[in-house]
Amino acid sequence: MELPAVNLKMIILVHWLLTTWGCLLFGGPYAWANFTILALGVWAVAQRDSVDAISMFLGGLAATILLDIIHIGIFYPRDDLTDTGRFGAGMAILSLLLKPFSCCLVYPMYRERGGGLLLHTGFLGPSQEHSAYQTIDSPEAPTDFYSGPEGKGHTPQGC
Repeated sequence: MELPAVNLKMIILVHWLLTTWGCLLFGGPYAWANFTILALGVWAVAQRDSVDAISMFLGGLAATILLDIIHIGIFYPRDDLTDTGRFGAGMAILSLLLKPFSCCLVYPMYRERGGGLLLHTGFLGPSQEHSAYQTIDSPEAPTDFYSGPEGKGHTPQGC
């Protein structure tokens, strides 16, 4: 099943709106975590070719799933909840439920920008990663820096 192509700006807009409404009930760490990740999303929009920006946004979305579960679980008021509080809690929970789907939509964007697998298992064996790094060592013998055009050595001026 092919996921629909969704603009990154729309994902950020939806999560910004839900986070803003979720902050009606939950503040402090909930707001800091979610708005920080949304700032990373804005960075990913601004830097269209940056693998770092989109990977930080994707990783942050995944991390806030766990953080939101913990935050909502700890700070959800058990009694005397107003209509505004119920609305804020509902929007925070809706945001939490949409985050895995958003991760599935952002991951192809990460792959488009040249990102590989998020989990590198280098500790299990040799890395299969290929990079643009080229060694400066050459199989040829180094040339003498002070040799003249005929290959004869000469001393620098003043020595």
